[in-house]
Amino acid sequence: MSGLPVALDVRPGAGADEDSVTLDYDARFLRRKRLLSDGGQAFLVDLAHTTSLAEGDLLVLEDGRGIVVRAAAEPLLEVTGTDLARLAWHIGNRHTPCQVEETRLLIQRDHVLLDMLDRIGATVREVVEPFTPEGGAYGHGRTHGHSHGDAHGHEHEHSHDHSHSHSHGHGHSHDHDHGHDHGHPHHHGHGHEHGHGAGGCCGGLGQGGCGCGRHGHGGASDGGNRGGGGCGHGH
Repeated sequence: MSGLPVALDVRPGAGADEDSVTLDYDARFLRRKRLLSDGGQAFLVDLAHTTSLAEGDLLVLEDGRGIVVRAAAEPLLEVTGTDLARLAWHIGNRHTPCQVEETRLLIQRDHVLLDMLDRIGATVREVVEPFTPEGGAYGHGRTHGHSHGDAHGHEHEHSHDHSHSHSHGHGHSHDHDHGHDHGHPHHHGHGHEHGHGAGGCCGGLGQGGCGCGRHGHGGASDGGNRGGGGCGHGH
């Protein structure tokens, strides 16, 4: 890519110039990329930070020339209905980029969102138009879209199953709403495993003792679990 003109700066909404580059919504999110202008000029964008380019932004080349960013037509869904604010809320709840107009909403095509919108009474049709959605909460910026591969839409990815069973050889179990593992099999909603000291099972105090604070152990023979290194105190 050596020898290509390089754009190192962006002037938001700086207006028209002789040349332009037409990019769809996803292609307008970039930091370093080789592009071809509508006039046939190859050039390199090399910005300091990843930037969401908007319709009308000016890419400034090192030699002072400018190339205007244009939004390309792309496949979209046009959403209309009697309660547009409610429809916009449901779309926004999925963190989906949305172009908000007075009588309609535009979003990128997504079969899960299409199904959701059908179910809540929206009128949806496929269109091919430039896509210039709202920016982030502070104006010029990008709201990251998410691919919806299932019916959850955008249920955030951090879903963990914490129903663990931890067995340490003792013969009974307890059910706790919010338990801690002290050497028994526990079934609980959100457990935390507490490690025991060297050889201990109930706090791990000392070498070979259980450390439960209720009684002393003489080696492996105290309590109900005699032999085999167990504390045998019958929790």
